[in-house]
Amino acid sequence: MTVTRTAEHQQLDRLLLQSGRSDQQAFAELYRRTSSKLMGVCLRMLRDRGAAEEVLQEIYITVWHRAASFDAAKASAMTWLTTMSRNKAIDRLRQHREERLDNPLTLDEMVDDQPSPGANAENSQEYRRLESCLDALEPRQRRSVREAFFSGATYNELAARCDVPLGTMKSWIRRSLMQLRTCLDS
Repeated sequence: MTVTRTAEHQQLDRLLLQSGRSDQQAFAELYRRTSSKLMGVCLRMLRDRGAAEEVLQEIYITVWHRAASFDAAKASAMTWLTTMSRNKAIDRLRQHREERLDNPLTLDEMVDDQPSPGANAENSQEYRRLESCLDALEPRQRRSVREAFFSGATYNELAARCDVPLGTMKSWIRRSLMQLRTCLDS
């Protein structure tokens, strides 16, 4: 399994590097291989299919323009793309701060009868691994990580919600991310 995953990561790195050299075929293949996962990230954070689709489009426009800045020595292509997706979704959430972030609708209520890319991503093995690793965190840290990364809450907002000092919240998030990385890499 590790060999296959590593080979897939190397192929994505190669496709992203080629996209950075304006290779349209590589870009199309990169989109085909990654768009469902990134749509899942956007849907999970934005909880609105239309907004998620708009952000996904923005992501790939940015990828086309900035792929040349990708450095495989610093992060994998999937990490780079996921981070970009998360950041763009957070930007969208902050633009619409007046809307309530905790919409009571679930993804199941927003998705039509056809499996969407987001639904496919959530059912993927990687999603289940991430959920398993998140479940291994302490409850307060798990909730803080989820709110930070899936709803775009800031450290200050999280510290206030949990009634802890800002430094404590930053430490929780940092240690939790290190624990997640160790869990996901094993």
